[in-house]
Amino acid sequence: MPRTLDSQITMEKTPSYFVTREAPRRISSMSRDTKLIVVVRNPVTRAISDYTQTLSKKPDIPSFEALAFRNRSLGQVDTSWNAIRIGMYMLHLENWLQYFPLSQIHFVSGERLITDPAGELGRVQDFLGLKRIVTDKHFYFNKTKGFPCLKKPESSSLPRCLGKSKGRTHVQIDQEVIEQLRDFYRPYNIKFYEMVGQDFRWD
Repeated sequence: MPRTLDSQITMEKTPSYFVTREAPRRISSMSRDTKLIVVVRNPVTRAISDYTQTLSKKPDIPSFEALAFRNRSLGQVDTSWNAIRIGMYMLHLENWLQYFPLSQIHFVSGERLITDPAGELGRVQDFLGLKRIVTDKHFYFNKTKGFPCLKKPESSSLPRCLGKSKGRTHVQIDQEVIEQLRDFYRPYNIKFYEMVGQDFRWD
């Protein structure tokens, strides 16, 4: 990480930190004062999105149902499949809480980031001790992608929107499969809500 002055905040991001077992220990040994921001979304939707993205790169992979279940008729979910395991947020959080207090971790709702981006980023700015500079006026809704984008900064002629891999239409999954996964995730979600003191309303 680059050297940072007291008046500066240095940020770095990757989707894999939260679910990488060694990450909390390594980050803690670098700086125990690090503030952590984690974007979470409904784990069922997240798994389908994960599969959709993989399918676009590897069209020959097995069906979502085949990967998600060890035995679908018995409702046995395959937790060794990364797309499923990632959404078991409470398990990953337990690992982080061994190294960081909850007060240093802020959870952003992926759903509210789409419906109320300024509100979610307002809470992020509060968490980082920043003045609320990013507001509603900085966003517009991109109908093609189906989510908000940043209006163009003065230094650029183009608005900023997430890349081509974001906002693609998800693969259609049987409603019964979705219900089975909701049932599977429910106890993990409830425990996660209790741990963070926030109900994300994923049911």
